Amino acid sequence: MNIDIIMQNMLNPPVLFFFLGMMAVFMKSDLTIPQPLPKLFSLYLLIAIGLHGGYELSQSGLDFYIFKALALAVFMSILVPMYSFFILRTKIDIYNAIAIAATFGSISAVTFITGITYLQTVGVEYGGFMVASMALMESPAIVIGLVFAAIFAKDPKNKEKTDWLEILREAFLNPSVFLLVGALIIGISTGEKGWHSMEPLFGTLFKGFLAFFLLDMGLVAARKIHELKKVGFFLIAFALIMPMINASVAIGFAYFFEIAKGDAFLLALLSASASYIAVPAAMRLSVPQANPGIYLPLSLAVTFPFNISLGIPLYYFIITMIWG
Repeated sequence: MNIDIIMQNMLNPPVLFFFLGMMAVFMKSDLTIPQPLPKLFSLYLLIAIGLHGGYELSQSGLDFYIFKALALAVFMSILVPMYSFFILRTKIDIYNAIAIAATFGSISAVTFITGITYLQTVGVEYGGFMVASMALMESPAIVIGLVFAAIFAKDPKNKEKTDWLEILREAFLNPSVFLLVGALIIGISTGEKGWHSMEPLFGTLFKGFLAFFLLDMGLVAARKIHELKKVGFFLIAFALIMPMINASVAIGFAYFFEIAKGDAFLLALLSASASYIAVPAAMRLSVPQANPGIYLPLSLAVTFPFNISLGIPLYYFIITMIWG
């Protein structure tokens, strides 16, 4: 792989702020971002990407190509947690296998946003509707995880019925999905006039807020690294290898279904990413037997740094080799 592709991503200011946050922890600096600012940064990024995606979708409309790409995104969000679970079950218990599979079957919005920034840097176009695919890919893994818990981990002595309505509510109305879909709908409804009125805040300042958010993520990821001692070599290898496998599967399907280069890259990146907000929160409530000290550090301290530093240029390089 051309070193220029890696350097182009690594020298992206928001990515550098992520590693600055990690360095602050390793060097025992007192650097902190006071609460509740990190939550504000999360809300800002979700609104910004939803509004812009809605605006782009209002300009392009909904056609067969967009429907095909969205259907492929949903398919990947169902497929990944299913085969991940059966791989994990060869080495670990049912509860942790369910939680980790769901975590890796869902997506990281910030990884997606970093990927968009990368495409803008290299001058590759992508469809605004891919924001909708991100929203659609977040919840299915939660549902798959809860279905697997009901099937494989149900205590035969427990006669209590599974509350499927509550499971679906928890999966599809979690705050990040709700806000992202809401912002997307607002962007579609208000169109060009609405986007231009909001662009000074949600367009011009976007990279600045992303830098703040990734600085905080670097601090959080570095603090979680010591917990990796609990998980063992197999799970660390899983957290590094599975993103590449998931991205490769997505790239294969995207090529077969003739998805455009920029959209294929974002689909691969979404498939390779792992949730560290929505799914861990859902698993903590729904599969309390799973250990958050295992699945959260894997996604946050291994897969997330790998994707935003090496994964993004790697997936882009593969797609460029195939698509030209």
